Amino acid sequence: MKQFLVDVAIENVAYHFDILYTYCVPDNLLNRELKGMRVMVPFGRGKNAKRQGVIFGVSQKETEEVVKPIISLLDENPVVSDEMLEIARFLKDRTFCTYFEAIKVQMPTGFSFKTTENYFAVVPDEKVKINEELKKVYDYMLSFDCVLSKKQIFTELNLPSDSKVLEKLIAKNLVIKSYDAVKKIGDLTQKTAEITLTDENYEEIFNKLSEKQKSVVRVLKDVGIASLKDICYFTGVTPAVIKTLSKKGVVVISDKPKYRIPKMVMSAKSKEQITLTAIQQKAFDELSQKYRNGSGVALLYGITGSGKTSVFLKLIDEVISEGRQVIVMVPEIALTPQMMAIFKGRYGDEVAIFHSALSVGERKDEYRRAANGEVKIVVGTRSAVFAPFKNIGLIVIDEEQEHTYKSESSPRYHTKDVAKFRAVKHNALVVLSSATPSIESYTNAASGKYSLHTLTERYGTAVLPDVTVVDMKKDRQSGNKYAISSELLEALEKNLQDKKQSILLINRRGYNTFAACDSCGSVISCPSCSISMTYHSANNRLMCHYCGYSMPFTSSCPECGKDHVRYSGFGTQKIEKEIEELLPDAKVLRMDTDSASSRQDFEKGLSEFSEGKYDIMLGTQMVAKGLDFEKVTLVGVISADQQLNNDDFRSEEKTFDLLTQVVGRAGRGENKGTAIIQTMTPENHIIRLAQKQDYRSFYNNEIIIRKTMLYPPYCDLCSVCFISEKENNALLCSKEFLTELRRITSEKYKKQKIIVLGPMPPRISKINNKYGYRIIIKCKNSKDFRSMISELLVSFGKNPKFRDVTVTADINPESLT
Repeated sequence: MKQFLVDVAIENVAYHFDILYTYCVPDNLLNRELKGMRVMVPFGRGKNAKRQGVIFGVSQKETEEVVKPIISLLDENPVVSDEMLEIARFLKDRTFCTYFEAIKVQMPTGFSFKTTENYFAVVPDEKVKINEELKKVYDYMLSFDCVLSKKQIFTELNLPSDSKVLEKLIAKNLVIKSYDAVKKIGDLTQKTAEITLTDENYEEIFNKLSEKQKSVVRVLKDVGIASLKDICYFTGVTPAVIKTLSKKGVVVISDKPKYRIPKMVMSAKSKEQITLTAIQQKAFDELSQKYRNGSGVALLYGITGSGKTSVFLKLIDEVISEGRQVIVMVPEIALTPQMMAIFKGRYGDEVAIFHSALSVGERKDEYRRAANGEVKIVVGTRSAVFAPFKNIGLIVIDEEQEHTYKSESSPRYHTKDVAKFRAVKHNALVVLSSATPSIESYTNAASGKYSLHTLTERYGTAVLPDVTVVDMKKDRQSGNKYAISSELLEALEKNLQDKKQSILLINRRGYNTFAACDSCGSVISCPSCSISMTYHSANNRLMCHYCGYSMPFTSSCPECGKDHVRYSGFGTQKIEKEIEELLPDAKVLRMDTDSASSRQDFEKGLSEFSEGKYDIMLGTQMVAKGLDFEKVTLVGVISADQQLNNDDFRSEEKTFDLLTQVVGRAGRGENKGTAIIQTMTPENHIIRLAQKQDYRSFYNNEIIIRKTMLYPPYCDLCSVCFISEKENNALLCSKEFLTELRRITSEKYKKQKIIVLGPMPPRISKINNKYGYRIIIKCKNSKDFRSMISELLVSFGKNPKFRDVTVTADINPESLT
């Protein structure tokens, strides 16, 4: 018997059970376009268990097997395109995620459905004996001729949360449990009216109308269609007048989509004609030719302030003039307001914004605008790489070296990998832009895999700032008790007198970063994580930055009880306090996730600093990169040693990047800039190279170390993590995984040449009462290697011995700490 069958990716399926499940298509759905539709299907052991899924493929086959049918379609039309299905298969293969996770990550939260459990009371054929408790619930439910939620039933009848009454009623066939899919966020619509009169009958009908009705018709004859709100505003009539016209057939009232478009400040400068210098023009001409040659990857490397944005804006002009679409990505939400101001000012409503700080409704509507072809450009953070464009010509990844382009949750994809995959499909150009490219990207450019386009001088009259390194050991010995050195304080005072602005970087939030007892030596740590607590003066509490646990400020040691707790270290709050003491007249803007927790806070702070309402902006790394303020002539790095001392093979690269980028914020206008780097290790070669802004020397040193120690780009890394609430179980699982890895590489996967490190605990071995171990594999990221790891993940996922251990794999993680 021939059946129409569909392959469906199911929601909330564990990786080791994740396949495309087959369902048959009922007769009433045979005439529908099914591929890319979301569906509700029977799944699981429960009699009425249902799950949400996405149709990946449709086929017609001869089969005698009994195949479960689709229950219902959740969409009117397919919402998942063929390209999205291809991307999902790509992510499934590359990142060890499920099919459904690979679809879900491509869509904004507002597009999702949530599956709800509902209950419905039925009358049995024969009388069933039940106790008074069950009868009370059953009679209540029977009084409703509709499904009820568990929350409604328990709230109305004041039932305890652990009550099993519904399960007991289901067992006696008195209640049916069902699963329904509900949109998390509905589409926003508005009532609109459109005139129906033709030239032939217009005069005849118009003359029979009242004056108020005529005023409505006149407006609609001019504009064609308008919202009821606007019609009432311009004519002074009430909605009742328009509804009367609708009843007469003069107008048609309908619901039209209304977009929740995020409000953005526009930059007036961005409308100006872009004038390129000779060196910028050369880079643009090369990139333009590269674009015309078809898909490929280009690295636009230029020192800070060299005008990289102007070059790719000129390229964007060219691409959209040909009717093609552009995706532009920035690494941090903090950078989006400035970038959006430029793009909104230059391209107006042809720009949509994608990032997580938007409301759920805004995210959904910006996605709809892109999907409907109503915008030419999408600007955003990592998720913008999935913009639903049908004709991409250019993808720009600004500050391409940033770790935020790598997802830390499943699917653990890198934005650059998805961008390159989409570029091939669209025959588009990927432009990676940075003043401090990643070691991998620069190596690819140097070897010819990518094309290299270099900007070696700052735009216009601007020059690189003078950089001074301050030895904080000597500063302490001279009697300075503050974290701000005497030299930096003097420079801040001069900047205030000259009415210039300053930026200070301290890459830790809070007040004190460490609390320990001088009597017994114990450190006040989080009870759920293996990390010390950070004191926050704003709420007078000690806080854990990993799980959110907090406790009141105390001078008594929790271990020995003595009042000898000493607070040390410094974060943004303590530096803010020091500035208030040392420079009482200075207006200080603190920018960290405590003071600027929302998109509005970010935008307001940056806007007010740009307008000159603050003298000093103090913050974490969100103030270090990509920001452009003409009045900033001084940058101070409070401590250059924090990142440098991390036990990670990228720590020197990240330190050089951060220092170079933050120093580059100074002197971007007409006035020459100054930067001061404070450190306990002034002789360190990374700090000296950052002082000189010498990327190429840094790269030449670093690439030798990478080659000697066999780290990327000379190999790929795979981190396999084992997480459990029981530390011993995580350790045992990691050891058995290593044993199985040895066996499988000596048999089925003999050709795999790998180096294995571990198992070992990460630097923070316990987070939120879950312990971790990991194995690091130096490898070549090939299809066979990924097949081997996938096989092991599936095997361990099905092993009942380790049911309480979560095993995940991540190819080329941004950090190994």
